[in-house]
Amino acid sequence: MRVTVVAILETDFKQDPALAKIMNSRLLRVAKELQDIHLVGLQGRRSVVHSLTIQLSYNQKYKIRYRIMNEVPPTVACLVAESCSRLGYIPNRSVLREQSSMPG
Repeated sequence: MRVTVVAILETDFKQDPALAKIMNSRLLRVAKELQDIHLVGLQGRRSVVHSLTIQLSYNQKYKIRYRIMNEVPPTVACLVAESCSRLGYIPNRSVLREQSSMPG
């Protein structure tokens, strides 16, 4: 499985330029670490889905939030959620809405 983590540097809120530079470099670093270190176990895994794309961004309180961008099996979604939770990342609100609307 190919794992890609994308850092979304644009925010819905206004940032001080100096702070934005620091926060953006941090977001790029954690995206690379998530892909290359924390989710490296998924790269060798065989799955019906050949790729996993995760989006990282900031919320207004500068907490890192994540969102899985493509359909993946529940086991993969659970592994991503566990890894992100351990790192202190929060799920994007749209992810929570999608999960609560799922039957079961």
